Amino acid sequence: MIERAELHDAAAKAFPASELRPQRDSGWQQIAELGWLLLPLPEDDGGLGLGRDSAAALQFELGKALATVPLLPALLSAGAIGRCLGLADKSGVIERAVSGEFVTCSLLPGYDVSSEGERLNGRMAGVPDADMASHVLVATGNVAALVPLTAGGVTATETPMWDETRRLFDISFDEVAIDPALILARGNAAAGLGESLQGELLIGLAADSLGGAEAVLAMTVDYLKQRRQFDRPLAMFQALKHRCADLKTQIAAAEALLWARAADNRATLADLGALKALACEVYRFTTEEAIQLHGGIGLTDEYPAHLFMKRAHLNIALGGDADHWREVAGRAALEALP
Repeated sequence: MIERAELHDAAAKAFPASELRPQRDSGWQQIAELGWLLLPLPEDDGGLGLGRDSAAALQFELGKALATVPLLPALLSAGAIGRCLGLADKSGVIERAVSGEFVTCSLLPGYDVSSEGERLNGRMAGVPDADMASHVLVATGNVAALVPLTAGGVTATETPMWDETRRLFDISFDEVAIDPALILARGNAAAGLGESLQGELLIGLAADSLGGAEAVLAMTVDYLKQRRQFDRPLAMFQALKHRCADLKTQIAAAEALLWARAADNRATLADLGALKALACEVYRFTTEEAIQLHGGIGLTDEYPAHLFMKRAHLNIALGGDADHWREVAGRAALEALP
């Protein structure tokens, strides 16, 4: 059994936090060679059969490096393929996926795509790196399937992003026929698959956020140790020490919740949504404080604090924003009252 600490170490070596925004294509090749796409696949299918906390460990370390590789959608899609029962040539699809053929999916909750008459129509937003993907995973209300991005009627349009570490696309479907051989699930099974993927997405975004928060805080502390004022390092000033200590406390508390929820198979979607909302808020606040603690240079190209802030704000939007998940968590808490 692979321990979570081993995955942290392996990811930190492959994508060190000191080398921000590593090149996407070479990073993707490295991920395939390291076998990370095997993590969510059952052992019967040749995978590692590891839990959600293992994938979260990788996302945590990649968040520190502002990694540009689309590991999160790849793991979501691989997990969906591994759980399906009716996919024709399942072993062949898995073999291609784990060897580096990228299958992407949307990172936004819900999308306006219908599947009436076994044909897809509508639009799917928030799809990472469609330019390098072979297929996109589509889950409507009654069917989940893989759709080739080269199919007739499929159009991918890149969306301009403030966050420079990710590329997101809008995918349009115009009378796109669903290939029966690429259907993963139907009916209630498709709905259950969609909910399971949403939970894993929330954990992945939370892990990415807290890894980034930890990295930008460490970077800020190093800067305060080097920058001098009144012939003393800024790190010697008590007010700045307290601000950094407060940030560290918030990050540590959110991390404890992350690993507890990631390892808890009984955690509900409301639980995971509340985790994601907290982690993203901690990330946002940490990056904004980091920019202030860097002074006037915090938003310049010479210092990467602003890159973390941009990623933090995108993480807030992906997977559903804080207002949505706090409402869901609040309603769940009210329903649980005696």
